[in-house]
Amino acid sequence: MDLSVIIVSHNTRELLALCLDSLLTNLASSALGYEVIVVDNASRDRTVEMVQERFPQVQLLANEENLGFAAANNQGLKASKGNYLLLLNPDTLVQSEALQLMFQFLVSHSRVGMVGPKLLYPDGRLQHSAFSFPTLPMIFLDFFPLNHRLINSRLNGRYPRALYEAGEPFPIDHPLGAAMMVRRETVDQVGPLDEGFFIYCEEVDWCMRMKKMGWEIFCLPQAGIVHYVGKSTGQFREAMYVELHRSRYRLYEKHYGPAFRVMARLIVGLGVRREMLKARREARQGRVTRRELEKRLDAYRRVLELS
Repeated sequence: MDLSVIIVSHNTRELLALCLDSLLTNLASSALGYEVIVVDNASRDRTVEMVQERFPQVQLLANEENLGFAAANNQGLKASKGNYLLLLNPDTLVQSEALQLMFQFLVSHSRVGMVGPKLLYPDGRLQHSAFSFPTLPMIFLDFFPLNHRLINSRLNGRYPRALYEAGEPFPIDHPLGAAMMVRRETVDQVGPLDEGFFIYCEEVDWCMRMKKMGWEIFCLPQAGIVHYVGKSTGQFREAMYVELHRSRYRLYEKHYGPAFRVMARLIVGLGVRREMLKARREARQGRVTRRELEKRLDAYRRVLELS
């Protein structure tokens, strides 16, 4: 078995169907021996039935509860047989030859443990696909975006567009978790994803562990994958906001020193208090309902408790 593709789903039935269509079409035209594993985290939108009916060739693992992204991916990793492993989000479309290019790159570069593709928005625009490991300036810009040019700069952990446009592979700290191909040998040495991360930061932690063991990580711009980013619904996802910061703090505790952790918590505390003032102002202006305001404030208070 050359390649195992693992997709974790949670209430993404329609996107998953499109993803599987593109994936299986791509794989069928390749010379790879492959398997596709879908791990469903207790979806309520009939995802399981859709996969069973439309994609019987896919191995389906259906959980009765949402175990989280890391734990579900680990289920897929444990069930997989491939020498190379692709962790793929259900909100992606695989473009022609992307997987073959990623696979061939890993085969021909023995010290590269992981490779990520170039991600694109559905309209073809470039989406940042690779990032530096978290720094204090990145945490600061997350709350205090001083200038729009800084958001897409190296100071904020982004790699220059010129590197993507040049089309040559380039070394990175970590890819976006939407698509990551890794060799089995690397996983055997580093271990699976840390299930202490329910959602967010698990791929950053994984890559930090790989780097500490001497593995290289690359972005491959020749391999293109479309990634659908969630469109704004006007609703504040308070539970995910809290989980994001919970995961970030876990990451800081695992990989950073005391001074960094103190400064990170200080910046987050100041930033969250700023967001609370902003939410109250929006409520006074009638842009946020009283109920939505209370939900936001509750989430901010929970993050401050984490801090």
